[in-house]
Amino acid sequence: MKTVNDCNFNNKKALIRVDFNVPLNNELKVTDATRIKAAKPTIEKILNDGGSVILMSHLGRPKGKDEKYSLKHIVPTVEKVLGKKIKFIDDCIGEKVEKAAKNLKSGEILLLENLRFYPEEKAGDKAFAEKLAELGNVYVNDAFGTAHRAHASTAVIAQFFDKEHKCFGLLMAKEIEAINYVLNNAKKPVTAVIGGAKVSSKIDVINNIIDKVDSIIIGGGMAFTFIKAKGGKIGNSLVEEDKLDLALAILEKAKQKKTRIHLPIDVVAADKFSNDANTMIVDADDIPDGWMGLDVGPRTNVGNAFVIIGSNTILWNGPMGVFEMEKFETGTRELGNAIADATAEGAFSLVGGGDSVAAVKKFKLTNKVSYISTGGGAMLEMLEGKKLPGIEAILM
Repeated sequence: MKTVNDCNFNNKKALIRVDFNVPLNNELKVTDATRIKAAKPTIEKILNDGGSVILMSHLGRPKGKDEKYSLKHIVPTVEKVLGKKIKFIDDCIGEKVEKAAKNLKSGEILLLENLRFYPEEKAGDKAFAEKLAELGNVYVNDAFGTAHRAHASTAVIAQFFDKEHKCFGLLMAKEIEAINYVLNNAKKPVTAVIGGAKVSSKIDVINNIIDKVDSIIIGGGMAFTFIKAKGGKIGNSLVEEDKLDLALAILEKAKQKKTRIHLPIDVVAADKFSNDANTMIVDADDIPDGWMGLDVGPRTNVGNAFVIIGSNTILWNGPMGVFEMEKFETGTRELGNAIADATAEGAFSLVGGGDSVAAVKKFKLTNKVSYISTGGGAMLEMLEGKKLPGIEAILM
């Protein structure tokens, strides 16, 4: 895998696809700079070589040009993170952009306007990609969060650079290595924690990893589809009625592969979906009518921690309950603490997916896990065994 560490950028203009799709508040200020910080090592390597950097990214889902989604709003944060002045230009193709790129000197950084102001970006338009390609002489993809999209700037653009003039950024390389390690080279026992609302959104992941892991802990709303499929009583809990047979098929496949699936034993049941609901602890397969499971219970927390502590490799994708509400955060918090403890004892832990990453931040576990993926969708597709266009384009 060729990365920026294998190239010398002296007097070169590096065109870097970064993922600066960061959250903004009502005042259009960045509230979480994690993705900007993640791109810093790649940018610094190029500048230290004596090269210049042209950054391109998207922000949000604009329908055409929309001032609210302009990358000008993130300039102060990018400058603060990189400790350098940024030249911003309010377009990403055209004569003035070409002029700005041409006049860029070694050590300077140019940030282009939101790529998605042009529908050609998402359409993977070849002519648009070629215009972007003309701005630099080396293409670097460091945007793992969009690697699963065949967009103009993430995949199509790479065809305008030969093998000597395209490579992965350091963040992209770390993401690929971390996921490949879990899928193909992990130290056993390996445990996957799969949570979230729906079985349907995680079915391909489960099918792809089921013979690569020793245990799968299932939590969140999706657990109730499995529990009901096994004949359990789940009250008003979330369920995918059309996926009951699928859940049974997964359980049967796990049995054949000798992969242990751990479903909740008990749950925190609530009489409404609210932080001020009445709650009680009940068996996961015996939830009264009118009540719903919104978190795993204390016996499940103990069991989950036992499985986690006995693991050498842990993949965490999805929460155990509605952790956004204080009343139903315990299961996710306890799971996170168990993963942190296992990591401290030498296990490798990979966390990915928006909710899991949010939980890690909420419970202040960011520095207590081995690796946090910056791309939920891209990570899921890699775990599903799919080839990602943004990665394949560099390898070709």
